[in-house]
Amino acid sequence: MTELAHEKRAVSQSIDFYKIFRVFLSRWYWVAGAVAIALFGAWIYLWYTPPIYQTGASLKLEDSNPSLGTGSSQMAAQSYNYTDKIQAESFTIRSNEVIANAVKTLDYKISYYLKGRVRTTELYPNVPFVIEIIKQDSVNFGRSLYTVTGKDNQHFELSTAENEKKKATYQYKQIINIGNMSFRIMDKIPANSTYQFKFNSQEDFIGRAMGGLNIGEAARFTNVMGLNQTDGNAVFAADILNAIMKEYVKYDVIQRRRSARQTVDFINSQLGFIDTAAGKSGNILANYKSRNNIVDMSSSTSMTVGKLTDFEKQKTDLNLKQLGIKQLQEQVNSDRSKVAIGMDIEGEINSGVGTMVTQLNNLLASREAKLSQFNSDSQPIKQIEQQISKVKASIRNGVASMLRKNEQTIRYIDSQISGVTQSMSSIPQKEQNFVKLQTNFEVNNKVRSYLSEKKLEAEMNAAAIVPGASIVNPAYPSYYVISPNSSKAYSMALMMGLASGFGLILLVRFLNPYIYDKETVEGLTHTPIIGVIRKFPDYIDQDSRQALSISKPKSVFAESVRSVRTNLSFLASHKESKVICITSEVSGEGKSFVTINLASTLALIEKRVILVAADLRKSKLHKAFGSENKKGLSSLLSGQATLDQVRIHDDVHHIDFIPSGPVPPNPSELLHTAAMKDLLATLEQEYDYVLVDTAPVGLVSDAIPLIRTADINLFVIRSGVSQQRAANIPERLSREYGLSNLAIILNAFGDDALHANYYTTDYSRGGGNSTYYYSDYSGYSGSGYYDDENRKWWMFWKKK
Repeated sequence: MTELAHEKRAVSQSIDFYKIFRVFLSRWYWVAGAVAIALFGAWIYLWYTPPIYQTGASLKLEDSNPSLGTGSSQMAAQSYNYTDKIQAESFTIRSNEVIANAVKTLDYKISYYLKGRVRTTELYPNVPFVIEIIKQDSVNFGRSLYTVTGKDNQHFELSTAENEKKKATYQYKQIINIGNMSFRIMDKIPANSTYQFKFNSQEDFIGRAMGGLNIGEAARFTNVMGLNQTDGNAVFAADILNAIMKEYVKYDVIQRRRSARQTVDFINSQLGFIDTAAGKSGNILANYKSRNNIVDMSSSTSMTVGKLTDFEKQKTDLNLKQLGIKQLQEQVNSDRSKVAIGMDIEGEINSGVGTMVTQLNNLLASREAKLSQFNSDSQPIKQIEQQISKVKASIRNGVASMLRKNEQTIRYIDSQISGVTQSMSSIPQKEQNFVKLQTNFEVNNKVRSYLSEKKLEAEMNAAAIVPGASIVNPAYPSYYVISPNSSKAYSMALMMGLASGFGLILLVRFLNPYIYDKETVEGLTHTPIIGVIRKFPDYIDQDSRQALSISKPKSVFAESVRSVRTNLSFLASHKESKVICITSEVSGEGKSFVTINLASTLALIEKRVILVAADLRKSKLHKAFGSENKKGLSSLLSGQATLDQVRIHDDVHHIDFIPSGPVPPNPSELLHTAAMKDLLATLEQEYDYVLVDTAPVGLVSDAIPLIRTADINLFVIRSGVSQQRAANIPERLSREYGLSNLAIILNAFGDDALHANYYTTDYSRGGGNSTYYYSDYSGYSGSGYYDDENRKWWMFWKKK
């Protein structure tokens, strides 16, 4: 059956896009309501959400530092990958030291707020009244929000956020002890004016500054860094951003001068010893010359002294370089966040080690950034630490190579000094002693001069160091709100409202288990539809008495009943008198209502009609005729009454009626008796139509014997009440009992577009059940043939 239904739908039904359009158009007010709710929600969101402002500034990073001096002390030019450098320096800018120093420059200890009906606004940099902090714990102090209201010129009320109802009254300049601190309010607050304030620590503003700071390239392939600060206060955003840039420039200068200071400190320590040694050697030399009457040295002796002096000077220079190399080695071995190359060895560093130091600094900065997002034991941190270890190992190898080379040079100089010293053995003893004293004196003097020169050079280099960055554009307060964005919020609300409205329509359709139109029935079963009865135009009471007389013969409802009456003539057309059994799946689907209406419309064309209430369990047909149910079909079948005793004639509508009678203990058995068959045979001889209203076949089996003996079986499906499984029941009955006289009536059709099937049946290709002609009478509004048609306002205007 499923395969047949699928084949029929594929052949006979096609998608009707107009019906899909009508589905959404029928519930346009759902969409409109969802859009209205979403827009109202956006308005509430914009009203209650504090605005966020953003300000921008830019820093220019210098390529290198200028330096004074010549030879090996001249700093080599270093080219940088701007993107990597900006990324590395951004971590320095975001460091706690730079941010903390920037916060210190602001007035951060007290924040003032203006309390409004909807939200509270920070008043920075305005100070509405002065609060003097007398004593404050450095760590543990109350950070709650205080609310202060002026009462008069002498008093004010104060409460905390933890206990807003508990208000205390104080005098101005009175010392207040709350939250591990003492303070007093110095200025008078206007009467009935309410402000709020709170005390802050430096750490509170560090998080606020770091949270709103964003750093990136101002433009590609440039050394200009763009900085943005977002905050709920436009002035604070500009002030903190300017302070951060200034502190970064200071911090950069301090870091760059560190190596020069280390060199000066080393030279000062060496100069102390050399000054003492030079003074002592000078005194010894003078005394020796005086005692031995030595006036001058020979030329060969002077050359020897000169060589020895030069070698000692070179050795001192190499010792200074050795110090710088060891400092670099210590930085690499330690866990510092940044490695700096000393000024004394910049000329000795090869390009490979310099590149690896830059790469190491980038990796160290990247690790600091990732530690704010991941734990130290996480996989991303472990991966970057492995990279750091590899780069450090390569730098260590390069530094070790430099140390070995420097030490080899020192050993060579020592060997030259030993050779010169040995050559002095050929000189006479008195002169040889003099040479030693003279050499010692001159070496000390030259070393002292050399160290003084290097000290002056290092001090000049330190003084000549300029910041590695300069402020190009300072930050200014910007009062343009970046969040919440009203146009974006309303656009999103509009889209969400449309999506919710259309989604609700689709959800209601997908969750709908009921049958609403004939296309749905045609897609579920091969049982033919004999007609579609429209929804009754007026109120129907529980007895269905209005349906006995069709007061509006030109109504759509009346015409739909006539359509069913016409098609009945094609069923069992060979019989002059017909027994019609009317049933449904469950109660409430309108089988009694359909039975009454068919009887009424058949009587109008002067057919002899009798109604038999065969639902012995729960019949209501007698109420429609206003009769009692003391005797009826159950009495007749049980032999307690005759046909004439239970038959009722309605003179007004010309319909005979047999009520169900009292509820018997065995209704199903009574309907299976020969008396029931004899009754139908008797009635068939007297009437043109015998309409039998039976019990629902989905609940009990009472109707089965009547269905098997009837000439015509009508199965009622009610639009919006019957579920889709009901359409399969007629086909199952036909298959199980070999019936070929079953037809479906779709009752109470209201043309609800929301649940309408979006398939349409193409009868021109043999689709649907083309056995009977019928219409659902939809789409004919304005034709002028029906009294109860829904005329649109423009129809009345056109008529006038």
